[in-house]
Amino acid sequence: MALPTKATHRQTRVHNERLVVRTLYDFGPISRAEVSRLTGLTRTTVSDVVAVLLDDGVVREVGRGPSSGGKAPILVEVDHEARLVVGLDLGEEHFAGSLVNLRGEIRRSVALPVGGRDGEGAVQLVFDLLDQLLEGSAAPLLGIGIGTPGLVDSRTGTIRQAVNLDWRDLPLGQIVSERYGVPTNVANDSQAAALAEYTYAGEGRVPNLIAIRVGRGVGAGLVLRGALFQGDGSGAGEIGHIVVDDGGALCRCGRTGCLETVAGMRAIESRATEATGTPTDLAALRAAIDAGEPWAIEIATRAGGWLGRSIAALIGALDVERIVLLGPVTDLGPVWLDAVRREAGSRALGQLADRIQISVGTPTTNVVIRGASALLVARELGLSLAR
Repeated sequence: MALPTKATHRQTRVHNERLVVRTLYDFGPISRAEVSRLTGLTRTTVSDVVAVLLDDGVVREVGRGPSSGGKAPILVEVDHEARLVVGLDLGEEHFAGSLVNLRGEIRRSVALPVGGRDGEGAVQLVFDLLDQLLEGSAAPLLGIGIGTPGLVDSRTGTIRQAVNLDWRDLPLGQIVSERYGVPTNVANDSQAAALAEYTYAGEGRVPNLIAIRVGRGVGAGLVLRGALFQGDGSGAGEIGHIVVDDGGALCRCGRTGCLETVAGMRAIESRATEATGTPTDLAALRAAIDAGEPWAIEIATRAGGWLGRSIAALIGALDVERIVLLGPVTDLGPVWLDAVRREAGSRALGQLADRIQISVGTPTTNVVIRGASALLVARELGLSLAR
């Protein structure tokens, strides 16, 4: 095992710069002396770092603070518009993106229909989306964060497999970074969504969180001890392709009976269509549930039960008390949610299940975009977009 080595001068400089930026971001406007006190860095080091940041336009001086007897100190803060970040959500029906500032405030949004494109055509659609988002933008771009379905090696930005987009071993991060000349971070969309739920939870934030997106696919994102856990191969949370029904339907991954085939949006709408004899989407199914239709209630209960069984396994493995459900399938409402809770609670160890909180996340259409941009900002500047 390799032993840690002494930090290089460059590593020390980067560490100090991030420490100063984070302090200015969280507590600004603030004086250089106060930054020194809060960080433990010398005043000379803080002044040198702030000078560089001023030259780069990352921070700005905003007048003088109250005097404590001598000359009033000049206050400094991060300029939230100094850098912009792109967050992308490569969904199955639309590729969507937003241009956000360093506080996570959206400045522009674009969505383009996928229209069945995959392979190289889907890569070109990513370029089209980015070109539209960046058109006419004046502020420097800090980087691009991408949330995508599939198995993603986030360390290299490589999509190892995305079934619906026909991508395999695609170095999307490298491709986008070279084309646009900025750092690019690629993560699984469920992991990005989990980070967004954690980052923007405010006073309700907990140290450990599981966020499960249930749409056409099913995936979980894990935040453990305040950090996104991606696993040794960046595939942590790929629960949608765990076989749960040995005699089940063929899955897009090539196996049969995966969780996605019994709890995902495609499976649910297929069963609803079979029951009615006409194309029936989630909205129509929810209306039938609210009307008390037994067939609709049975479909929602069955799908929720399958998901609950898988959640029970996560409870037993991780003992995480807060589980948030996201995605279009959550629109099925209390009947579906009750089934999830009931199955999860009855199949996990009682002492663990009694403490579990399973809830539907705050409805938002840009949870993956927000998470992808937050992940990029954290990686590049060491900041959290939440305040």
